[in-house]
Parts: sequence; C-alpha cells; structure tokens
Amino acid sequence: MSHGEVTTDHDKIRRWAEERGATPATVEATKSDGEPGVLRLDFAPRDEGLEPVDWNAFFEKFEHEGLAFLYQDRTEDGKTSRFHKFINRSER
Repeated sequence: MSHGEVTTDHDKIRRWAEERGATPATVEATKSDGEPGVLRLDFAPRDEGLEPVDWNAFFEKFEHEGLAFLYQDRTEDGKTSRFHKFINRSER
C-alpha cells in the first residue's frame, strides 16, 4: 500500500523534485509585483502557463505562505511517483 509523507525540509523537497526532473515554478497569471504567485513543480513536458523561479524565491514564498509538501516516493506497484501537492502547514 502506498502512502504519502509530509515535510517542510527544503533539501528534501528539492531532492525529491530534482530526482524526478522537476523544476520550481510559479503560475504566471498569479504573479504580482515581481513576486512568485502560486507555487508549482514543473515536469517535462514543460507547462507553458508556468514560469520558472529559482529555488531561493520558491522557498521564500513557501515559507511566507506557511506551506508544507505532501508527496509520495513510490506508487503502489513500486514505481517512482510524481504525486505531490502543497498544503497549509496547519493541515499536517
């Protein structure tokens, strides 16, 4: 049975994303005053509605919004999973 994990550890989040070829991004339409909007991880093929951001800006927004990272390492059949979502830390 597969299950999800929750973390706020920046290194763990970055490592999980990079192992799957994901890059930090923001939803372009939600940006304001040069600040990242809604955070996303962008996987290939790249989503045209997302704009890449560097990891520092990504985690600054992550902390400012009080987010946590819900993720799955492996699917039920043992394959590498890309399932993830950003949740409010109070939902932990």
